[in-house]
Amino acid sequence: MAPKAKAKAATAKTASKAPAKPKGGEDTLLLQLSTGLVTIKLRPDLAPLHVARIKELAREGFYDGVVFHRVIPAFMAQGGDPTGTGMGGSKKPNLPAEFSREPHVRGVCSMARSASENSANSQFFICFDDARFLDGKYTVWGEVTEGMEHVDALPKGEPPRDPGHIVSMKVAADA
Repeated sequence: MAPKAKAKAATAKTASKAPAKPKGGEDTLLLQLSTGLVTIKLRPDLAPLHVARIKELAREGFYDGVVFHRVIPAFMAQGGDPTGTGMGGSKKPNLPAEFSREPHVRGVCSMARSASENSANSQFFICFDDARFLDGKYTVWGEVTEGMEHVDALPKGEPPRDPGHIVSMKVAADA
């Protein structure tokens, strides 16, 4: 093989070994869980304020290391509370509700809140299954597009004995 051809072949081989750039951009979230990587399509068309908050907190590293404190089989996994109790949130003001007709089905990401409709802050949940009774009562802000098996693998409980956690949460455009 000629030296030029060898160099070209070596370059092609090296290029194929380079780590793949994460798919997605500003409207994709990369959620590295203790159980594996989850990709979430953000839905600013449904909930622009909630998506902006999730991205803001992710960029601040707020979610990194936070546990899933409530994981109920056939229902949902809830996290986003830095205290791990289900009673905490960020220091940012609560968000007004952005309810939509989007159904709460497997893979949907929605904001947790207290009894007040306008109390969403940082806590969120990911649906394991159909939870249509939540439709129009909780703000849908995204949907899992890859890695739902890693959400399924989170330890169950309220709270789990040894909870799964968020290793990191990043906006794909920043990764």
